[in-house]
Amino acid sequence: MSDYDLTEAEVVKITVYGGVVSPAYTRLLMQKTDLPLTDILALDRVQKNLPVPERAAAHLKRAKLIEGRRPHLHVSALIAAAAGNKATYIRRRALDDAYYAKLLTELLRKFGTASRAEINQMLVPKLSETLTEEKKLFKINNLLTKWRKSGLIRNLGSDRTPRWALAEKKE
Repeated sequence: MSDYDLTEAEVVKITVYGGVVSPAYTRLLMQKTDLPLTDILALDRVQKNLPVPERAAAHLKRAKLIEGRRPHLHVSALIAAAAGNKATYIRRRALDDAYYAKLLTELLRKFGTASRAEINQMLVPKLSETLTEEKKLFKINNLLTKWRKSGLIRNLGSDRTPRWALAEKKE
């Protein structure tokens, strides 16, 4: 039994929005875990990007069964592994900023400089699938600002047409 109690109306919300969208997913989780049915149904909704009642989401987060921030929740690595969705898990979760910095430094080492459009072309597909296109561009802007302030990169162009390069190491 779960350590939270859903009202009958909340259980109906979980199951009525289209039923169990993925019977195979639900069966697999029931076989590989000892999770109660309410948790499995809520996880199925998370996997399908459907709304989950707030209390159910809070419970799943405390149990480390889901990750992310509302409304961009995704199943945890534990659940992804049990369901055989490891690749989807990696595509949906946010990667470490150091990974993006490594990609950018490799680009700048090979080619010297890069425009914002070239950086976007490289990083946008690498960002989490849960982000909108606008949020991906905002994330890249924040990363560039962070890297510029930390002394990793510098802008050789203008604000309107930036041309990014690796910053010279101060010795």
